[in-house]
Amino acid sequence: MFKTFSIRTNYRTDLIEITDTVYGFLKECKVQEGICVVYVPHTTAGLFINENADPDVVFDVKNFLERLVPWVGDYRHTEGNASAHIKSILTGNSLTIPIQNGRLSLGRWQGIFFAEFDGPRERKFYIKVLKG
Repeated sequence: MFKTFSIRTNYRTDLIEITDTVYGFLKECKVQEGICVVYVPHTTAGLFINENADPDVVFDVKNFLERLVPWVGDYRHTEGNASAHIKSILTGNSLTIPIQNGRLSLGRWQGIFFAEFDGPRERKFYIKVLKG
């Protein structure tokens, strides 16, 4: 089972929780045991799992990444978005999450986030559910 999703980002750096979207597709698939793969086909966007209960965590992650890899720097990439490429390497472009009893095996406070680093844009991400 495979599906493509579109997402609209609103800022240059935008961290959007997509946990409910992933759960919605998992529910459609009716898979009780298996693996869920979430993938982003962009070189300036990524994915990560982290706390979704306190919005200050996302704020802190966004600010830290901006300090770690500032938009303006001594980059050779001429498109002007070198920091976005570097940040996507740091977050990665795919996640693999076990499915048990029809649910993602996420920790109590964990959520899945789409990370935009060169927005705002219309983006895509894919979800593949493998029955196990």
